[in-house]
Amino acid sequence: MSANPNAIRSNKLSFKQQQLKFRENAILDAVNKLLAQKGFDLMTMDEVAADVGIAKASLYKHFESKEALAAASMTRLLEDALCVVEGISTKLSAIDKLKALVRWGIKLHLGGTMPLLPSTRSSIQQSLLTNALYMARLSALTEKLGEWITEAQLSGSLTPSLPGEVILYTIFARSCDPVADFLKLGGAFSDEDIVELLIHTTFQGMTGRT
Repeated sequence: MSANPNAIRSNKLSFKQQQLKFRENAILDAVNKLLAQKGFDLMTMDEVAADVGIAKASLYKHFESKEALAAASMTRLLEDALCVVEGISTKLSAIDKLKALVRWGIKLHLGGTMPLLPSTRSSIQQSLLTNALYMARLSALTEKLGEWITEAQLSGSLTPSLPGEVILYTIFARSCDPVADFLKLGGAFSDEDIVELLIHTTFQGMTGRT
């Protein structure tokens, strides 16, 4: 869980390529924050350029459109998630592997860097569906989580009768759960407390069962 995704992606690049990647990562970091705060439809290229401290013309040299920028941000998020998946110990049970990934997502959300999930009503949705790299990364992550979900259901750690698709989408949605924001705003719980409370309600529910 300690792997640095940016380092993994850039350790074989030339110096010039690393400089370019560093700038693009700075841009995508800004995009992540804005997507977390506003979502795609309200985010503007002017805001991204201002946050990074570059001219909008320079921003367009890296990304040709707002759609391309958001797609790159979402693709990098999936790549980071895949790096986290690769770093999770194979000795853990399937349910604990799923919990580890959800913990990572909730922590990103609490840190204000988890982009909101693209709604089916968002104008970015169709752009993402036609982005080959995004879809490839999404497919890879979905396949791995599907394996863990099936394994957890077979072992009885997750309800066998519950459709795997429901579990998968619930796991994805947890990283953008507004419950975390309300709990943080209330000030009664630390970030660590909030993470574990959401893990509990996600995997154990609210029935009192352990």
